[in-house]
Amino acid sequence: MSTDGAAAVWRPYTETSFELLDPAPVSALAALFDDGLPVPAAGDPLPPLWHWVALPRWSPSGSLGVDGHPRRGDFLPPITLPRRMFAGGEARFLRPLPVGSRVRREAEVLSVTEKDGRTGRLVVVRASIRLFDESDRLAVEETQDLIYREAAPPRTGPAPEPPAVHTEPGPPLHRISDTTWDLRTDPTLLMRFSAATANAHRIHYDWPYATAVEGYPGLVVHGPLQALALLETHRLAGGLPVTTLKHRGRAPLFCGDRALLRTTAGPEGIALELFGPRGESGGPHATVDLTTGAS
Repeated sequence: MSTDGAAAVWRPYTETSFELLDPAPVSALAALFDDGLPVPAAGDPLPPLWHWVALPRWSPSGSLGVDGHPRRGDFLPPITLPRRMFAGGEARFLRPLPVGSRVRREAEVLSVTEKDGRTGRLVVVRASIRLFDESDRLAVEETQDLIYREAAPPRTGPAPEPPAVHTEPGPPLHRISDTTWDLRTDPTLLMRFSAATANAHRIHYDWPYATAVEGYPGLVVHGPLQALALLETHRLAGGLPVTTLKHRGRAPLFCGDRALLRTTAGPEGIALELFGPRGESGGPHATVDLTTGAS
């Protein structure tokens, strides 16, 4: 494993906490989408995957690494590969969780796998998160996949200049048809989402770091933001409650890129796909496959 000397003593453990499904960041995400749906208030069921904002985990400033993420070696293994990516995950929704209620949260690392990818060595960490309601019944069961990669090659030539990002005023989601939507991103959207989710990863707001250190051509649109935007189109269409879903980030989307979101219903469920600037010819940048059931 690509870890430091602490790997010899690191062991996975179950992290347990009792937390509030905080209405404030839920309102913040609703304000970010600003799509006309009612703001989930105290007592309302939390929309699928909105626990990512309802349970913000602010790490102490002294625990953050150079990239803005908490330093590894406690809950997460002490992997030394510097670049981190949220690759996707799966979730089951067994019963509703009301906004403003308290939950028991259990998290643990399930596996740590080293692989060779197209860009070199990488490590895939799979973690489990379980949320129990106030009656101590399992309500949400989730797995998340995190990928750690090697450093970007040294940049040659002058540093790129930030592009002018122009978007029309208004909400980020725009309906094109019954099954397609336009997602517009700008630095303000990324900053607000980082704040709502307590995400200090610098690739989402620090242009010099994202381009010169991590080697991206611009600010990176959060993988969770893409997944939540796809799920928001399902809510806007009045879809049935989600029972299971699988979300995957397949290619990075960069700030200012316009993205097309498409919904396709099939016999086995609903496929939500996000296409980047090249459209369908470039393949989806993000996908969510979900099944639904009666409430």
